[in-house]
Amino acid sequence: MTMQEIVSSTPTHAKMDRLLLGDNQFFGINHMSEEKARAQAIRFQDTEAIIGVIEVALDHGIRTLMCTTHERIAEVCEHARANPQRYADYRFYPCMPYAHKYANAVTDSGMLGALRQFLPDEGLLNAAMRGGRSLLTQDVEGIITLLVDAEMKMFHGLNTPVIFLQNVVVDLLLGLGFDEAFTIFDRYVRERYGSEPGYITMNLPMLLQTLGRLGIENPIVCANINEIGFRMSGGIEAYERALRDRRFRPVAMSVFASGAIPPQRALEWIHDHAAVESIVFGASSRSSIENTVRTVRELWDGNA
Repeated sequence: MTMQEIVSSTPTHAKMDRLLLGDNQFFGINHMSEEKARAQAIRFQDTEAIIGVIEVALDHGIRTLMCTTHERIAEVCEHARANPQRYADYRFYPCMPYAHKYANAVTDSGMLGALRQFLPDEGLLNAAMRGGRSLLTQDVEGIITLLVDAEMKMFHGLNTPVIFLQNVVVDLLLGLGFDEAFTIFDRYVRERYGSEPGYITMNLPMLLQTLGRLGIENPIVCANINEIGFRMSGGIEAYERALRDRRFRPVAMSVFASGAIPPQRALEWIHDHAAVESIVFGASSRSSIENTVRTVRELWDGNA
């Protein structure tokens, strides 16, 4: 039975826009050029510079930020809360966990200080006790839900219709065969936050097989999808089969292969081959945003 023959058990879905703004460029991440990554890190040292790009994207109709839980995203969240009219229809797609944040916090503040910093204000003692019991009894569900709550703290009061599990965790779980963690994350995100769970992976075919086996139907999955196979584990043909035969909601990242593919050609290939629901892209200039929005609207009949 193919995934097209399976009816999703989720009654409603978060409606995702065609274009989502990513945040790699804000934190000096570029998979092709260390020099460009350093330049971007310097440029966006000031959070106001990050907000400036988000504002330009918003002016061009891009209403979603797909972001890590980097501590400076908390400042962006504060800006959104301080401007409720401007951001009334804005959406954040948190991608968790951001591992460096925890390591740095423990180094700077110790274990208890890190707990105080990241645990939700509401039910702090309960959360701390839940974490303590979890560690003592190896209660995996308690640990996972505690970490999700800690990561979601910065987004309180904001619209987070999709919450993603980062590829560093997704692909580790796949490698370990630890399937239970996916079902725990899926259930908790839906029940606690009323959001749809999403998964980021470097191995799309393997993840879809696993989620299908677990009964997680029509999932939102973000993966590298581009015409040169850049960072696509298993190769283009396996990805094209998955896109054709599996029922899921694809979010394409690295469509420009970190600058290796000209934007027009990259987006034309996505349009002709991938049938994705959304594209997440990093942009650091007005011209990049304008050109991407214009090209997407031309290819997808005005829908960006």
